[in-house]
Amino acid sequence: MIRDPTILASLIRGVPIPDPFVAVAFALLVAGVVFSVIPLLPGPVLSVAGVLVYWWETGDPGWLALTVLLAVGVAAVLVDWLGGTAAAKGSGVSTRVSLLAGVAGFLGTVVAGPVGLLVGVAGTVFLASVIREREAAAGIRTAAYATAGVLGTVVVQTLLTGSILVAVVVIALL
Repeated sequence: MIRDPTILASLIRGVPIPDPFVAVAFALLVAGVVFSVIPLLPGPVLSVAGVLVYWWETGDPGWLALTVLLAVGVAAVLVDWLGGTAAAKGSGVSTRVSLLAGVAGFLGTVVAGPVGLLVGVAGTVFLASVIREREAAAGIRTAAYATAGVLGTVVVQTLLTGSILVAVVVIALL
């Protein structure tokens, strides 16, 4: 415990204390990237919130850059919300099955995190394919394509939210 407050003051003298809202903005931006990889929270939504908090507090970036960053954020949100369903649909299953796979992936994420997402999508697509084709090999192939698509959406989300983070860091440093 430091009993003399002048010692503490001399230790932190010259060290800039960040604005609390700017710190929150960067925490949201970093969380956006992390939760794009680990889908427990909506990472892209956190990134958009981080951009808006930073802009609200600092006035940076300007309108053009803000619009671009928000557009990238909205694209990431759409990839997050629709990616699993689109990946299932791209694997060749019906729209109904792709929607069911999206719901199962969401519920799986709530219950078991990222593994639940993959199991929910792959399991739903596999079962639907086996019921339709009466062949396990076709079900495995279709489920593998859907799972690869879901993993691809995670990569795209991470790249988008990471680019938002990098852009705001650059803007803050300029």
